[in-house]
Amino acid sequence: MASRVLTPRDWLVLAVLCLDAVVLGVVQLMFLPLSFDGYLLPNLGGFPLPLMALLAAVTTPWLVSVAGSLSDRLAVALAPLAAWILTIAVVGMFGPGGDVLLTADVRSLVLFACGALPSAIVLGRVLANSITAPR
Repeated sequence: MASRVLTPRDWLVLAVLCLDAVVLGVVQLMFLPLSFDGYLLPNLGGFPLPLMALLAAVTTPWLVSVAGSLSDRLAVALAPLAAWILTIAVVGMFGPGGDVLLTADVRSLVLFACGALPSAIVLGRVLANSITAPR
């Protein structure tokens, strides 16, 4: 069985998934420095709040999974993850007004790992399904 041809509706869904990945990447970068420093949250000695990493760990694999359900082609499932990674890299390094939004500590690495690693596992599942699908 050949790969399913994407309909115009599928292309629209894929575009919305990629747009969601971009928006989520920007939001995650904006709130990445959030910590218990007494400014916005209570003062607990500046302890970082890894809320954006948890958001990335849930949403990015979900977007990849939904894109993988549209087609068994790896490029279709990879599109939201690629959009998210590109957003994190470009906006994180050359953010609004030239600001660097990626923090110079472990939070940036945790954000990237929590978004990319679970998504890579989902991509592996999509690839395995496309290889083992009856032809």
